[in-house]
Amino acid sequence: MDSENKLVPSYWRIVAIAALCCCALLCGLYFSKPATQNLGVVASDGSEATEEATTEEGTTEGAGLELVTDDEDPLSLWTADSAAKQALIDYVTTVTDESSPDFIPVEDRVATFDIDGTLLNETDPNYFDYTLLVHRVLEDPNYIDQASDFEKSVANKIVDQNENGTKYSELPVEHGQAVASAFKGMTVDEFYDYVHEFAKSEMPSYENMLRGESFYAPMVQVVQYLQANDFDVYMMSGTDRLIMRGVFSSELCPINVPLNHILGSDESLVGSAQGDSDGLDYTFGQDEKLVLGGDFLMKTLKENKVYIIQREIAKQPVLSFGNSSGDFAMDNYALSNPTYKSAAFQLCCDDLERENGNMSKADSMYADCEANGYIPVSMKNDWTTIYPEGVVYTGAAEAVADAA
Repeated sequence: MDSENKLVPSYWRIVAIAALCCCALLCGLYFSKPATQNLGVVASDGSEATEEATTEEGTTEGAGLELVTDDEDPLSLWTADSAAKQALIDYVTTVTDESSPDFIPVEDRVATFDIDGTLLNETDPNYFDYTLLVHRVLEDPNYIDQASDFEKSVANKIVDQNENGTKYSELPVEHGQAVASAFKGMTVDEFYDYVHEFAKSEMPSYENMLRGESFYAPMVQVVQYLQANDFDVYMMSGTDRLIMRGVFSSELCPINVPLNHILGSDESLVGSAQGDSDGLDYTFGQDEKLVLGGDFLMKTLKENKVYIIQREIAKQPVLSFGNSSGDFAMDNYALSNPTYKSAAFQLCCDDLERENGNMSKADSMYADCEANGYIPVSMKNDWTTIYPEGVVYTGAAEAVADAA
């Protein structure tokens, strides 16, 4: 009996230790999971679909609009009978199947996306970068008195376009020049901070949405779907790449992507003590910072998108997504891939109820898709929602729609 009694405490000590180890393991698993957040989106029938958001280390982190797909329906915000949705799913399924003759190795799965009008709202009342310049030159009390006559002239052309729909063929390049000079001397991080603050301003034609939140929820799903299938996703914009990197690094952005995957128009960058010295005659110092140099270098539209893709990605894409003729060169570059099966999708702005659409542009895009082999995406008919729950379009951005 004495020996049996001595074994009892040892037995319970073992049980207690085992229980503590299990608790520790469960706690570790719980607290090691990525942060998640339930998010609601409203379908066209008024029902609410709940999505889950996760964040990944080393990428830009989205906030309240992040949407994550699931295995059962990776594009759950697309209508069930959407031909574009099925085309994309069929494509991805085929090229990721190792037994398929169209299989694409992971290292060659490159997808390029236009940004304005493809991933986020394009004109309210104008492009994000256009409205940013107007704010800087005509509204920012810290800069109004420093703005040059040229910068004011460009900003007022934008205002005229916003209010009256006036077309200015020179505006894209002039705007790039004015942005470069209006922010000259800022460090890259200071510029990002400026963009972050502007992204928090209200969208004029929408209720319950900030500029930095104006991403198309169904297209966010497309990006996440491709990333989940090991596609390398790049964003190609006619907007200054630093502006777009500011948008994508904002806490409001729902897409996680490395900033070096966001490509766009270029302005000069110089050392903070470089002055007027040419880069070939100057050596960056260890106590310096990189600042905006004030010179506009390139507008990344049309053929220039192809040039930037080759220069900075060095691989020919297999997928392309756009919304305007400025993206056709990028689309054609993907479709001409000599090695792999490829596809190109173009958004058609045919939704006049939930978005500031334009039917003449949409009809023209449908015709271009038919002529060039692009897959059309109807914002009206292919998507159950455009923005998350609570966002209401008030229909106040018609003037610029024909000019932009």
